[in-house]
Amino acid sequence: MVIRVAIAGVGNCASSLIQGLFYYKNVKSNGETVPGLMHNVLGGYKISDIEIVAAFDIDARKVGKDVSEAIFSEPNCTKVFADVPKLGVNVDKGPVLDGVAEHMEGAEKNSFVIAEGKEADVVSVLKKSKVDVLVNYMPVGSEKAAKFYAQASLDANCAFVNCMPVFISSNSEWANKFREKNLPIIGDDVKSQIGATIVNRSLAKLFEDRGVKIDRMYQLNVGGNTDFKNMLDRARLKSKKISKTESVQSNMPKRLEDDDIHIGPSDYVPWLNDNKIAFIRIEGRNFGDVPLELELRLSVEDSPNSAGVVIDAIRCCKMALDRKIPGPLTAASAYFCKHPAQQFPDDVARSMLEQFISAKQQMLAS
Repeated sequence: MVIRVAIAGVGNCASSLIQGLFYYKNVKSNGETVPGLMHNVLGGYKISDIEIVAAFDIDARKVGKDVSEAIFSEPNCTKVFADVPKLGVNVDKGPVLDGVAEHMEGAEKNSFVIAEGKEADVVSVLKKSKVDVLVNYMPVGSEKAAKFYAQASLDANCAFVNCMPVFISSNSEWANKFREKNLPIIGDDVKSQIGATIVNRSLAKLFEDRGVKIDRMYQLNVGGNTDFKNMLDRARLKSKKISKTESVQSNMPKRLEDDDIHIGPSDYVPWLNDNKIAFIRIEGRNFGDVPLELELRLSVEDSPNSAGVVIDAIRCCKMALDRKIPGPLTAASAYFCKHPAQQFPDDVARSMLEQFISAKQQMLAS
């Protein structure tokens, strides 16, 4: 059972995902706890069942190279934790569209060098490669590019995992397009396993569950990869800020006023590379209206932190293809993403996801 996957955007996140396919290639069962994995085997699919069969990028240092080489090419800067053999799959040039902000062009650190030459016919490549699932790793703010790859997924009849904050799965028009084509989609904006947003959500719910009235909060994030440099253009941050803020607000019984909550990327620090540091502060009142304050600092390698989630999302999409379940996958989107069409508390979303998975297990058993 092979899951044939295409990657749009061969950046740090793609590097971690592909390294993980080989790091965990010998994990065969759910009989043991494996660090970094939420599901060793999911719906009968092992991690080793995932095969990269196509990839698209726009950087001259990646286009034309085997994917195994491209994932370690500049401007990628995430940690190397696994050897990746030659895959026999070269990176094709995709359309630039709005995938590159003006300040991101050039040879400076964490910038893009746009490849010359003709763009690939993305739909034809997807069809020829018999892709099951297309994973969208476009940079934040790449609305035209994200929609281009979503439409390519529809035209090539493959499922879509939208890892970035352009609202596709959570947009009713796009959701209906995937339903009409009998194709599953998971999105939008992937949550990391233990990232700033999931921690912020959990703390906010803890405060509310324990009777503490939250008055205000902030989440400030800094990092040194291409994602953070890209987000120096504040105009590209609109959907990202909405996605992160709504993810936290939705987990609270009463929304905070806009002036009392700030959640979003804050600055770019080049020497941090792929390390992301989040500063979270929550102010509230407990018994007797006595003030309570919490401050937290979280430091994570950004790209590996999302890879385990995307590996599960890919397998859930393939399960949905097998079972002919079209449109946004409610449980998977709610558990894996910051901005699903329907928000649920994380414990509820996890329970829904396990029910979705167990239904496939029961089908296999019968």
